[in-house]
Amino acid sequence: MAYIDTIDPDSAEGDLASAYEAVAGARGTVANILRVHSISPAAMLGHLDLYRKLMFGPSPLTRVEREAIAVSVSVANHCHY
Repeated sequence: MAYIDTIDPDSAEGDLASAYEAVAGARGTVANILRVHSISPAAMLGHLDLYRKLMFGPSPLTRVEREAIAVSVSVANHCHY
């Protein structure tokens, strides 16, 4: 199993603290899938933007269908979703 060192939101400073605030403001919490970007706040914000576009942007898929795909992929990858 892979392990990635992350910086805890309580220890974050500067750009990372701002990125964590943006993520928490958008999602209410900072999921581990975003914490893995803690060494690159720009990547964290890019990931958040991608998530927003995929899950909430215009699409022929419904929100329920998008969530079903996300859950199915997570199960296939043995990843907690």
